[in-house]
Amino acid sequence: MVMDFIRNNKIVAAILTVLRVYIGYAWLTAGIGKLTSGGFDAGGFIQGAIASAGGDHPAVQGWWAAFLEAVALPNAELFSFVVMWGEVLVGAALILGIFTNFAALMGITMNFAFLFSGTVSTNAQMVLITVFLIVAGFNAGRYGLDRWVIPFIKKHTQVGRDKMKKEFVAA
Repeated sequence: MVMDFIRNNKIVAAILTVLRVYIGYAWLTAGIGKLTSGGFDAGGFIQGAIASAGGDHPAVQGWWAAFLEAVALPNAELFSFVVMWGEVLVGAALILGIFTNFAALMGITMNFAFLFSGTVSTNAQMVLITVFLIVAGFNAGRYGLDRWVIPFIKKHTQVGRDKMKKEFVAA
């Protein structure tokens, strides 16, 4: 009953639109800030996170620090690029309401990566709001480009036609 309400109610869709645009704006401005700052380098952030894994009360879990040290730090240039453009693209997609669920999933993935790295800031708040966007499914993008894009994709792709055939056979 509650899930149906969150996933189908048009008033909820309007509230989700406000939340979606708010989160999108946060991602977009963060990404643009990194792009226009003259060169964002994630290397320092990664090194700080690795250093936070030691001591009596580590802010970063050992397994995450091991990942950062073995994978992220040697590829800091790639991670810098992915973070900058990921933030911009997630932000733009959420603001426009296009591929909303995928954008929200990628956004929450970045939020968790930042949280795992010991940075709290607004990440926890963004995770909480993004959970609602993901749970709402299509309703989160109802008042956005998803309103037209998702039905178009379903109609013009094999995946969408296969789903429609299954629904027709089941009826």
